[in-house]
Amino acid sequence: MAPILKLPIIDLSSPDRISTANSIRQACTEVGFFYLINHGVEEELRVRVFDESRKFFSLPLQLKLNLSRKEYRGYTPLDASSSKSEGDSKESFYIGPLEDITTQCKLNQWPSEEILPSWRPTMESYHRKVLSAGKRLLSLIALALNLDEDFFEKVGAFNVPAAFLRLLHYPGELESSNEDIYGASAHSDYGMITLLATDGVRGLQACFILVNTFLEKQNQPRIWEDVQNLEGAFIVNIGDMMERWTNCLFRSTLHRVMPAGQERYSVAFFLDPSPDCLVECLRSCCSESRPAR
Repeated sequence: MAPILKLPIIDLSSPDRISTANSIRQACTEVGFFYLINHGVEEELRVRVFDESRKFFSLPLQLKLNLSRKEYRGYTPLDASSSKSEGDSKESFYIGPLEDITTQCKLNQWPSEEILPSWRPTMESYHRKVLSAGKRLLSLIALALNLDEDFFEKVGAFNVPAAFLRLLHYPGELESSNEDIYGASAHSDYGMITLLATDGVRGLQACFILVNTFLEKQNQPRIWEDVQNLEGAFIVNIGDMMERWTNCLFRSTLHRVMPAGQERYSVAFFLDPSPDCLVECLRSCCSESRPAR
């Protein structure tokens, strides 16, 4: 058993925004992970999302393959999610930005309403709610970086944010002594921030090393610690883009999912800026002693 990681708890509803921003700064510089509570996503909606996710992944394989991933939307079957020799033992479903009525190309794929009548409205409602929470969190992250709280909005990050919802299912029969068997092998997320909800089943682990560049991360000894579920909270982590944006001040931490011996479901929300948003080293993260990388 790995040691249990104690993560900071960030209250998104706190009226003391400066104190909250300072706590976020400490969490992001030291750990790269934290819990987010009072985020505005109702527990009843979260429960429905997990129920609908279970219903989809329990469908016959061919029905799921009819929605095979295209344009980063849709279904990815078990063992097809990694090019690495050991593979990643999970299946997933991606839902991208919710196109408005002015968008000509509808890229998202949806299960048949005859089979799963509540699936699409549930996922769309959850997508919108978590996107709203993510934007509010990013205003606090801006304050944590000594920027105006509307910084990310002003630079165009929210014009058409690249917000992706990923439903994940890890089968339960994959418990193994083979160290090459993973639910998800070691990786860092590539974007701004990730807001993760889990069903409480163990498996998520984070790795802590004292370096901040990708190549160095790959070559250092790794100490893994379990990230426990906190009821009602999102597990938030920083991605590679935010690490670069902050001149490696904020940490994009390696993490993985180990087989738990039972089925595991999680829902990850990846919030990245609009495709035309310019990402360059933040002035507040540069100095003579810490030049822009």
